[in-house]
Amino acid sequence: MSGREIAREVAIVPGLIANAYLVGSRESWVVVDAGIPGSHRRIRRAATRRFGADARPRAVVLTHGHFDHAGSAGALAAYWGVPIFAHERELPFLNGEREYPPMDSSPPGFFCKLSRLFPSRTVRLDGYLEELRPQAPPPGLEEWECVETPGHTPGHVAFFRPAGGVLLAGDAITTMDLDSFTGTILCRPRVCRPPVPATTDWDNARRSVERLAALRPRVLAAGHGPPIQDGAAELQSLAAHFAPPPYGRYVQAR
Repeated sequence: MSGREIAREVAIVPGLIANAYLVGSRESWVVVDAGIPGSHRRIRRAATRRFGADARPRAVVLTHGHFDHAGSAGALAAYWGVPIFAHERELPFLNGEREYPPMDSSPPGFFCKLSRLFPSRTVRLDGYLEELRPQAPPPGLEEWECVETPGHTPGHVAFFRPAGGVLLAGDAITTMDLDSFTGTILCRPRVCRPPVPATTDWDNARRSVERLAALRPRVLAAGHGPPIQDGAAELQSLAAHFAPPPYGRYVQAR
């Protein structure tokens, strides 16, 4: 259900491909990730139900800049008149200076084959962007820690709230098996490595999973997949047995 609460002051807005999250209370809240282009209406409807018709977030905050996480950020920022925060290493991709490396559809797995349909180019968010500084989380996320988790992208970040052990992981992990057709279609809860076709640095991806596992989060909320309660042990197991795909464009570059 769009806008379902998964932890105190954290609600999920599932999208066609990726999840967005509404974090905070009526007095102060933010949107974390914004889905693919065209997701802004769904996110706004969920926000209205949760916070009221006249509610406005303090910001849109991105874990990274891929099109399925930043796609509707510009439309939301324009509608509400709020800034968009992203890590400094993501800004060049979001202001048009650089393009993300191409998707790698060569490794085995369902999502890799599906990635042939996805663009490597993301949206441009000029005029709304502000630098997210990990040492000082943006307005509306004062209770949260910003955790740098590069690997999937250079400036990927996750957000962790010690109270309740809530992790918003972006694409540092997934909570469904994107390599499996049935696991993807049925959205079976499972803690897995980041999406293979768009992960370009597997050494850093492994270190980022280890960093998140050390936090021992209880609630795991990722960009792809359903939320998982009491997921610390499963995340630790992923960190202990982390492996990149057996081959691929970015595996060969290690």
